[in-house]
Amino acid sequence: DRRVNLLDDLTALPIRDHPRRLIAECLRLGTRDELTDFRLVQWAHMLGFRGHFSTKSRRYSTTLGDLRAARADHMREEQISTGRLPLFTGDTVFVTSHWDYAGRGLSAGERLLAAALTSTRLIDSGGGHES
Repeated sequence: DRRVNLLDDLTALPIRDHPRRLIAECLRLGTRDELTDFRLVQWAHMLGFRGHFSTKSRRYSTTLGDLRAARADHMREEQISTGRLPLFTGDTVFVTSHWDYAGRGLSAGERLLAAALTSTRLIDSGGGHES
């Protein structure tokens, strides 16, 4: 998470051996005259990669927007094919006009699970007794 330079003690870095070896190699290669344009010493902490982790340019094969759109299309097609989403035309609006009362609060089992997960004490909703 910080830059590494030639004078740093790589053995003192709190990282695994493989990234340590990659950083050392970046530092070694970065001192070669024919590789100075790559600025490997300045980017050794990133294992020599000086770009962003994801594609953010139209010059590359795809963009994040294209990936998001493809993922949304895939999820929609999957939901339609499994019957979880009806097939609509582009101008269709789905309206739910009937609602049923499903109850209030958590069931006894859900209360027990919630209490276990949050480390809280249970209060019985019937008589107000703690359990």
